[in-house]
Amino acid sequence: MPTVTFLPMNVSCEALVGESILDVALAHGVDLQHNCGGVCACSTCHVRIRQGAEALPEMEDEEADQLDEAEGLTLESRLGCQAKILEDVEMIVEIPQLNPAIAKLFHEGAH
Repeated sequence: MPTVTFLPMNVSCEALVGESILDVALAHGVDLQHNCGGVCACSTCHVRIRQGAEALPEMEDEEADQLDEAEGLTLESRLGCQAKILEDVEMIVEIPQLNPAIAKLFHEGAH
């Protein structure tokens, strides 16, 4: 069974093949923003895959376009909603720390 460890909180979760990183996070109470509901229409579920990227499908153009809007983009960046686990693997996934003003908007909405 795949496992996903979320950083920086250091929470390890069992996953199922076919689940997205976002699905795993939500099922285990890990705070991973997903303003669009996981339909690849925003970049709020941006994560960095530190280990296990080989078990994910190749990034499609739609995901790459949305990732361009993510803060702190790296070569390891993926959208949690699009990164579906395809193999039994141990993954390490970092949830980037957001600028505090942006994080407040995600949690409380724009006022």
